[in-house]
Amino acid sequence: MLDQAQRILKDVFGYDAFRGDQGAIIQRVADGEDALVLMPTGGGKSLCYQVPALLRDGLAVVVSPLIALMDDQVATLEELGVSAAALNSTLTPEQQRDIADRLRRNEIKMLYLAPERLVQPRMLAFLQRLQIGLFAIDEAHCVSQWGHDFRPEYLQLGQLAEFFPSVPRIALTATADKRTREEIVQRLHLEKAERFLSSFDRPNIFYRIVPKEQPRKQLMAFLAERRGDAGIIYCMSRKKVDDIAAFLTEQGFPALPYHAGLPNELRAFHQKRFLNEEGLIMVATIAFGMGIDKPNVRFVAHLDLPKSLEAYYQETGRAGRDGLPADAWMAYGLQDVIFLKQMLNNSEGDDRHKRIEQHKLDAMLSLCEETRCRRQVLLAYFDEQMPEPCGHCDNCVDGVQTWDATEPARQALSAIYRSGQRYGVGHLVDILLGRDNEKIRSLGHQHLSVFGVGKGLSEGDWRSLYRQLVARGLADVDLEGFGGLRLSDSCRSLLRGEVTLELRRELTAKTPKSAVSAASQLVRSEERETWEALRTLRRKLAEEHGVPPYVIFPDATLLEMLRSQPGTLGDMARISGVGARKLERYGQAFLEVLQGDAKVVRSPADIRHELITLARAGMTPAQIARQLDCSEKNVYAMLAEAIGQQQLSLEQALDLPEDLLSEIQEAFLDGEGELPPVAAVAEQFAGRVPEAVLFCVRASLQAEFEL
Repeated sequence: MLDQAQRILKDVFGYDAFRGDQGAIIQRVADGEDALVLMPTGGGKSLCYQVPALLRDGLAVVVSPLIALMDDQVATLEELGVSAAALNSTLTPEQQRDIADRLRRNEIKMLYLAPERLVQPRMLAFLQRLQIGLFAIDEAHCVSQWGHDFRPEYLQLGQLAEFFPSVPRIALTATADKRTREEIVQRLHLEKAERFLSSFDRPNIFYRIVPKEQPRKQLMAFLAERRGDAGIIYCMSRKKVDDIAAFLTEQGFPALPYHAGLPNELRAFHQKRFLNEEGLIMVATIAFGMGIDKPNVRFVAHLDLPKSLEAYYQETGRAGRDGLPADAWMAYGLQDVIFLKQMLNNSEGDDRHKRIEQHKLDAMLSLCEETRCRRQVLLAYFDEQMPEPCGHCDNCVDGVQTWDATEPARQALSAIYRSGQRYGVGHLVDILLGRDNEKIRSLGHQHLSVFGVGKGLSEGDWRSLYRQLVARGLADVDLEGFGGLRLSDSCRSLLRGEVTLELRRELTAKTPKSAVSAASQLVRSEERETWEALRTLRRKLAEEHGVPPYVIFPDATLLEMLRSQPGTLGDMARISGVGARKLERYGQAFLEVLQGDAKVVRSPADIRHELITLARAGMTPAQIARQLDCSEKNVYAMLAEAIGQQQLSLEQALDLPEDLLSEIQEAFLDGEGELPPVAAVAEQFAGRVPEAVLFCVRASLQAEFEL
């Protein structure tokens, strides 16, 4: 069985060998047994069910929580020559019936379903009439009611064991601590499943956490080394997402906002652009990211503190899925802590739940203020020991200075106590520095014994000290008041002089040793021209095939082509990620670029410019497609985009009879509020007008609305 699996791995997926536990997991599931797989993002979870799906007879059903992820996986499999489909709410009834017919005829090998669709009695009954080879439950941590990605529908997936007792099930996740793993086993009835727990370590990610001082300025310094890289920036609030996306755009960085307050259609459009285009930055709340398969995200930045180490690990894990260097950067401040504590205090749930969430937040704070190797601390939280420091985080590379903060800490705590345990850090620092201002005088705080005792330290030092006191639980935030600080029970031994306190000293050096992007060093200057030519060809092919560029080849495969310089198709076949289907489809084109004798490869911007010129000259979409050597479908998509951006008029792009155009426009305008999606009006024009034409008309109306 393993020999067959190796052949499938090479012929279909283009890889020479299994990594880590992949071989053992595939053997287990292919033999008809259950498995629970914990594997970090980018570790190759998909292969653990895709290879057994091709080894076993019957249909493989994959449970996936996100439509974008399903579509991405289906596109990837279709490119590899594997028949796959996704049944989700974006399909018309006719499309759904077509997939059902193909399933009955055994024409589909892998079917992707959302959990809420799978557990419908009608769907379960339909599947029982088919031969099922296996069930794969992706993002299985969504079953945990204590988790940050809880999806109630996942709780019903346990009934698969009852309805399909002889079908193997594999549950997969990248983030699950010990308690969550037990919950997955219990709720999904996987008591007989063998557990495969891979290392949580993502050695290619460089971790850096900095105190938040001037966050926009700090972010710009971080991004300065990363122009042209794709990345994700996480913010806590929707307003902040919008503000930061607008700010980055003004600064010349291509950035898009993503949060639950945006219309569904716009969110989906932004997500599609992020997946399909190179070098975009997505500024988002935590609503974005689960299941994002884009392998060449080169950085993940946090402008606010995540509420747990699970969330931090999962969000940073979206960087560097291709195994190439990536950066995880975060700026955090005391205000983040206060905000999260207030959120937790106001949240629903019993005291036990709040205690667990508080424990998670405390662990997150500990990582931020840690003086040891960040990676060791992060892995220890997930019950994994790393014997030696990693050498690949800010604490390891830059070193951490500590100082004896015993006496200043006592003064800081005393200032909290003597001012009544009700004021925020700004006022407490004013007291310690002896500042003579209106608020101090109106409260009489210039007469306190601690007034002016802290002039030996700077305001920044005091703010850092207070932040670390809160992080260590020596001071707490008064959530009933207005976020003022108060003493906690654990500070007594420090105030009584029974213990000393070592704290982290913030770096004052302008550029830490690790500030330069590791990711920016991927390609040497002498390789840059060929690298860009390979990426441009990949973009052109991706546009023609209607898939994201990484579905053609990921960066890691392009990089191997660049370094190994294959001279023949036989050489190309030996490159990791080049399977038989892709070799046949794309091998020659990439060889020509590498050998420098290819036709001049036009960039997407050049193609769009040429398309607009040809349309204005009166060419039809079919003529333009022949001229540009691409599909008509792709031409219509570019025409719709040009119309939407008001670079072309509808009349220049299409030659439609006036009465037909009026009828289509009325169909879109026959309602109130936003324009309906194309799918809503497509049926009444079926057979009369290609659906692609409707996208152009809708784009024209949308552009008029925005004038």
